[in-house]
Amino acid sequence: MTAKAPVQDVTESATAMEVAEPRLWAAGVPGITHAMGPAMADMGVGRALTLLTDMNQKDGFDCMSCAWADPEERKTFEFCENGAKAVTWEATPVTIPTSFWAENSISSLQDKSEYWLGMQGRLIEPLYKPTGEDNYRPITWDEAFTLIGDRLKAMDSPNEATFYTSGRTANETAFAYQLFAREMGTNNLPDCSNMCHESTGLAMGQTIGIGKNTIAYKDFAKADLIIIMGQNPGTNHPRMLTALEEAKEAGAEIVAINPLLEAGLIRYKNPQKVKGIIGHGTGIADQYLQIRAGGDGWLMKAISQRVFAAEDAKPGTVLDHAFLDEHCQGLDEFRASLKDLDPEMVLRATGLTTAQIDELAERYLRADKVIITWAMGLTQHRDAVSIIKEVINLLLLRGNIGKPGAGASPIRGHSNVQGDRTMGIWEQMPPKFLDALQREFGFDPPRENGYDVVQAVEAMREGKTKVWISMGGNLVSAVSDTHAAEEGFRKVGLNVQVSTKLNRNHLTVGDEAIILPVLGRTEIDMQEAGPQMLTVEDSVCAIHSTRGKVKPISDKLRSEMSVVVGIARAYFGDTGPVDWASFEKDYDVVRDHIEHVIPGFTDFNKRLKADNGFILPHGPRDSRTFPTATGKAMITVNDLEYIERPPGRLLLQSMRAHDQFNTTIYSLNDRYRGIKRSRRVIFVHPDDLAELGIEDGSLVDVHSEFADGVDRSVHAFKAVAFPTSRGCAATYFPEGNPLVPLSFTALGSNTPASKSVVVRLEPVTEAVVSA
Repeated sequence: MTAKAPVQDVTESATAMEVAEPRLWAAGVPGITHAMGPAMADMGVGRALTLLTDMNQKDGFDCMSCAWADPEERKTFEFCENGAKAVTWEATPVTIPTSFWAENSISSLQDKSEYWLGMQGRLIEPLYKPTGEDNYRPITWDEAFTLIGDRLKAMDSPNEATFYTSGRTANETAFAYQLFAREMGTNNLPDCSNMCHESTGLAMGQTIGIGKNTIAYKDFAKADLIIIMGQNPGTNHPRMLTALEEAKEAGAEIVAINPLLEAGLIRYKNPQKVKGIIGHGTGIADQYLQIRAGGDGWLMKAISQRVFAAEDAKPGTVLDHAFLDEHCQGLDEFRASLKDLDPEMVLRATGLTTAQIDELAERYLRADKVIITWAMGLTQHRDAVSIIKEVINLLLLRGNIGKPGAGASPIRGHSNVQGDRTMGIWEQMPPKFLDALQREFGFDPPRENGYDVVQAVEAMREGKTKVWISMGGNLVSAVSDTHAAEEGFRKVGLNVQVSTKLNRNHLTVGDEAIILPVLGRTEIDMQEAGPQMLTVEDSVCAIHSTRGKVKPISDKLRSEMSVVVGIARAYFGDTGPVDWASFEKDYDVVRDHIEHVIPGFTDFNKRLKADNGFILPHGPRDSRTFPTATGKAMITVNDLEYIERPPGRLLLQSMRAHDQFNTTIYSLNDRYRGIKRSRRVIFVHPDDLAELGIEDGSLVDVHSEFADGVDRSVHAFKAVAFPTSRGCAATYFPEGNPLVPLSFTALGSNTPASKSVVVRLEPVTEAVVSA
C-alpha cells in the first residue's frame, strides 16, 4: 500500500468545543451516514463493501468493537455504526512510512493526542528503540525475536516478566500466549477483564458458580421485563438496540437505570426498518431511573424488600418456593437482613423517590421472566461485587435464572475478553485448569497467583518488572492513575507492544522498546497449511469462527499467533514439551490442545467446521445446576457503601464518547450528547452548576479528593449542563483517569473504581484561559 500524508493534529482544547442539545434518539439515518461515509471514503467502495457485508456473518469475520451476541438469522448488514468505524480504523490503506521514525522522536510525539497517533495509519514493520536513544528504528523479525528471547533469558526470575492481553486477541492466540507464560514459569497474565468485569466474575462465581451470562440471545425476545443497569448500549454495543426493539415488539417492558439520560435508552430508530428511517422508531425505556452514582445495590435491596412484603401479603404466590427450596440457600438470612433496611437511607443512596422504586417493584412482581443486564456502570464502584450480588439475589427470589426469557446478563466490551479468560488469560486460574495443562504438555505450571493490572503497575513502579509484553491494548491510557502508570512503564527494561496502530503506550517506555506489527482481524492469515481461521467467544458463551477477508496491507506483517510462536522459539528453542512450530503452521493443532484442556470444547475442530460455532455448556443456564461449594446458588447478605458528598462536591463517573472504542478515538465528537471538536468536558446537572456558582460552558479544573491528600487534577475542562442525576457528574475515559488513585479499587476484585469519585470544580481564571 502507498502511505498517505499523516493526518494533521487538531486542537483538543475545550475552548474549541461546540455544544448542542443532547439527542433523544439513537441511530437512524445519521447512523448510516456516519458508518458508511467514512468507510467508503477511507477504504474505497470495493474494500468497504467486501468487509462490511462479511462482518458478523457465519463464514465472515467477527466484529472487533464489542462482544455483543449474533442472532441465529443474520441480516445482510449485521453491523452497527461503531463496528463500521472499527473496521475502517483497522482496514485503512494508510500506512506509516519508514521515514516517520527518523523524523519523529518519541519525545516529540508526547504532546500528540491519542486521536492523532491512531490516525497516522497502520504499523507495517518491526521497530526497536535502543537504550539511550529517543527514536524507533526498523529491525527484522528475527532480530526482534532474538532480542526479546535474550532479555527474557537474562531475568533472575520468570516473575520479572508480565504478559498483558487486550480483549480482542482470538482464542487460539490467547491459549498459546498463556501457555508460553506458564511454561516459562509465571502467572503474571493481567488483562482488560481486570479493569471491567472482574467484579462480575467474582460476584457471580461466588453466588451461582460461573461468572458468565446466563441467557442466550433469543431470551431477550422472550422476556417480560428487561432491566438495563449502568449501561449505554447506543454507544458501547449498538446492535443490542435491535434485540431490545425485538423484545418491545414481543411485549416486554424495559427499565433503564443510569445517572445520565442516554439517547439509545430513550428511542431507537432502526436504520434497517422503514419506521427507523422516516418514522419515530421504537421507544425503549418504559421507566427511566436516573439513579445517584453507586446507588444500584441499595435499589436492588429495596426491590427485594418489596418482593418479601408482597409474599407476606399473599403467602406462597410471589416467591418461587420450588426453585428456592431445591436450588438455593441463604434465603432466611437475606430476608432477615432486609427487615432493618432503612427506607430513608435507600432514598439518599439512590436519589430516587418512593414512588419510582414502588413502580419498578410492581413491574418486577408482575413479570414472570426477567432479565437484568449491566456493564461497567455497576462493575467499577468500590462495592461493585456487593452490588452485583444484590442483582443476583433479586433474580433468584422469583426463579429468574435457568428458565427461558430470564437471567443475569453482564455485557462485555472487548470482542473476545470473555474468550481470553476461558482460554486461561487470568493471573489466578484454578488448579483444575493448571492440572489439565500439566497432563496435556508434560510440565508443571506455576501455582502461585500472578499480577492483575493494578498489581502489575505497582510492580513496574517498584522496579520489579524487567520485561513487559502486551498482546494488543494501550494499558498506560486505559488504567486508572495515569501518572502512576506512566511512572511504572518508564522503569521497565524492555517494553514489547504487539499492535496494529500507534498509541500512547508506544511512547511511554523505559530502557528498550519493541513494536511488533500484526495482521488485523479483517486480513487473511496465510500459514503453511493454508488460510487460517480463528475463534472468539461472545457475551452469551457462543464460540464463533472469524476469517480475514482482504489481503494484508503489507507482506511484512505477521499474525498474533506467529508472534507468540516466534518469541517462544527464541526463548525455548525447538526442544521441550510444546511443539511451538506446529502451532504456527496450522491452528487446528492449537484447537486440538484446547479441546483436551478446557471443558466444553469436545470435537472443537469438527463442530467449528460443520456449524461455524457452538454454545459452551453453562450449568445454571442449562440445567439449574450450580457449581458452587454447596452445589446451590447462594443468596447473600451484603454490606453496601454510601459515599458522602460533602458540600460543594460532586460524584464523578467516567464513560465513553460515541466516537470511541476504549482508548481508540475515532473523532473528537459525541453527537448523542451534543459535543463536537473536543473531549475535555465535564457534564453536570444545571441545578448543580447554579448551586456551585459555575456558568454553563465555563472552563474548570477538576480535582479529586482522597484521604491521602494527593492533589490529582485535570485542567481546563468545559462544564456543560446536562440531564444527569443531581449531585453527579461525568467525563470521558481516559481523560478522567488521572483523577482516580491506583489504590482506589473495588473490594475483592481489585478493579479500578472510577464510577463514584468525589471531586470539586474550580473555575479557570481569565488569565489562564488567555494563556
